[in-house]
Amino acid sequence: MAAPDLHQPADPEAVKRHPALFRAIRKRQNPKLRRTDITVTDDQAVKRAVKAASLGNAMEWFDFGIYSYLAATLGHVFFPSGNDTTQLLSSFATFAVAFLVRPLGGMFFGPMGDKIGRKKVLALTMILMAVGTFAIGVIPSHGTIGVGAPILLILFRMLQGFSTGGEYGGASTFIAEYAPDKRRGYFGSFLEFGTLAGYVGAAGLVTALYALLNDTQMESWGWRIPFLVAGPLGLVGLYLRLRLDETPAFQKLEGGTAHATEAADGVETSTKGDLAKIFRDYWPTLILCICLVGAYNITDYMLLSYMPTYLSDELGYSETHGLLILLGVMVFLMLIISRVGKLSDRFGRKPLLMTGMLGFLVFSLPAFLLIRQGGIPAITIGMLMLGLSLVCMLGTMSAALPALFPTQVRYGSLSVGYNLSASIFGGTTPLVITALISWSGSNLMPAYYAMGAAVVGVIAVACMKETANKPLDGSPPSVETEEEAAELCASQTPDPKF
Repeated sequence: MAAPDLHQPADPEAVKRHPALFRAIRKRQNPKLRRTDITVTDDQAVKRAVKAASLGNAMEWFDFGIYSYLAATLGHVFFPSGNDTTQLLSSFATFAVAFLVRPLGGMFFGPMGDKIGRKKVLALTMILMAVGTFAIGVIPSHGTIGVGAPILLILFRMLQGFSTGGEYGGASTFIAEYAPDKRRGYFGSFLEFGTLAGYVGAAGLVTALYALLNDTQMESWGWRIPFLVAGPLGLVGLYLRLRLDETPAFQKLEGGTAHATEAADGVETSTKGDLAKIFRDYWPTLILCICLVGAYNITDYMLLSYMPTYLSDELGYSETHGLLILLGVMVFLMLIISRVGKLSDRFGRKPLLMTGMLGFLVFSLPAFLLIRQGGIPAITIGMLMLGLSLVCMLGTMSAALPALFPTQVRYGSLSVGYNLSASIFGGTTPLVITALISWSGSNLMPAYYAMGAAVVGVIAVACMKETANKPLDGSPPSVETEEEAAELCASQTPDPKF
């Protein structure tokens, strides 16, 4: 016979008949905190963890970003049909292929990270991404080996996507489990700082190549350079990640030194983390995660990946101009993203996320009308309107998403939910927008698409619980100092009555 689920609401009639018994059950499930229950974080260890996860993430997204910025050139190299729109659609379809296998990577690496450790899986994803990206740089062109070239491109793009499936869930889990509860937003924001840094590095290198080389040189050999750089960068990221210790939460599973209450013990020592359990027990939270990530990813990839192509192919700007403007916007977002993380610690995750979603709902159309007018000032203002809305989500999401799931299934659940959504909505964004513009003849379709995503995001944010300044589900409280730990224990002891 199956054991009763102690987390289900008790029968009210049974509670009335046996009040003392149910009081004892509640006390056992929610015992008062002892000093040994509370994790006091090591500031230097937290900073090392944040640095390694963020730098590794930057290198992953450098690898991924160079493909989107070279989409038009890669279309000529691998899909020489003679029609620019067809080439671009083929190139973006190959971009989307990587996202189609990301859920498989999430389903493979996520539960693995809940069983063998966050650190080991993050090192493995780094190796696979570096290998896949470097391999793209040495593929012969269509003119050399014919149809074999796009087949190899798709194969290595799938390897990139598979490895990325374990990246975001693992890196955000790693930082969230190291950070103190009251500063999780601030430290989590550095993960997306790394994402922006990767995109900036990719955009900067591609911009320099477009400026220095002509079209013939770019299509002949210039496009290979950014991909070949991925090998050495991958080794640096691997070195940084292998030097880290496991998170305190996972050390508890391994019988390490982190301590928790009996209530937390029951959650943290379960390492099942299997897919059936995730889909069976956490499907409402998975749906919420998919909606949040879908709205966030559509707006993210529209601005950070698709915008240079939009400016060059739809509005006639050179690749260099579009990338330079985007480069400036991303550098500005990097300068303010940690402040957004601090604001989410102070005011909560929901207000910041809602601000970002409403920003896209209200400002997408005016921003694209400005961009369509042309001229550097108008395009810059339009992209800044979108960028400021996006940074509210960038600086908050990496702290909000890990808090949705309990410790024993956090890596797996987040990887599955994030990558399902990224696959369906994020990676397909450039392809869908290009097809919509071709079908409708309106170059305002990106604005309408972003507004639709924002509506879903507003509803999802309204449905989520506030998690700022609270312990992660299934983990003991985490504080920065012994004094905070003592205060937290004291706050649970009522004043004596005389």
